[in-house]
Amino acid sequence: MIKKKVAIFDIDGTIFRSSLLIKLVDALIREGIFKPGVADIYKKAHEDWLNRDGGYEAYIKGVVMAFDRNIQGVSYSDLRRIAHRVVVENKSRTYRYTRDLVRDLKGKGYYVMAISHSPKLALEGFCKTLGFNKVYGLMYDVDKKGKFTGRFLFPDLIFSKDKILERALGEGGLTLAGSVGVGDTESDIPFLKMVKRPICFNPNKKLYEHAKKSGWEIVVERKDVIYKI
Repeated sequence: MIKKKVAIFDIDGTIFRSSLLIKLVDALIREGIFKPGVADIYKKAHEDWLNRDGGYEAYIKGVVMAFDRNIQGVSYSDLRRIAHRVVVENKSRTYRYTRDLVRDLKGKGYYVMAISHSPKLALEGFCKTLGFNKVYGLMYDVDKKGKFTGRFLFPDLIFSKDKILERALGEGGLTLAGSVGVGDTESDIPFLKMVKRPICFNPNKKLYEHAKKSGWEIVVERKDVIYKI
């Protein structure tokens, strides 16, 4: 059996020009499913980031905290409905470089995977529009009444992107020969180490420094210019 080459992409900040989780939390607040005060959890971190007095990492951690603390009791159907709306509103807000890279690799027969820490309900719809073969994202436990319990499913796996890639390879049919990986933060380093062609796209400082030491590709897209460092 001829194995397919694999390409692995982070999504938030790498293909999508924002965070699906941020958009999802904002929509949940607008819909009244999350209380308005939920935004206070990350308001200060958001303002600090906008004013460049703080980092994006602190901001996104605040959004994650807001989601995790408030998802319990929300119905699966409500989250699915709002996730669909978020995808419809944001599906075209992609970076040109990574969007075109996905299309190019798909055209060459690559098996294209997405590995992200955003909820899978939103990821699947977003990635489907781009032609991804497989999507790995956060999944949450649902009780018999169709409401979220607040617990993660498979936490040991989803928070280790290299383990996810190893699992996919173990299922057969895929090879790391000629493989491509694209990420934007240090959390992507483990799976980028595994691929033949690691690409650091609009990297944060920690990933940038690691990429420079490792001789990895660094690509930046700013306004209408794409360039390599």
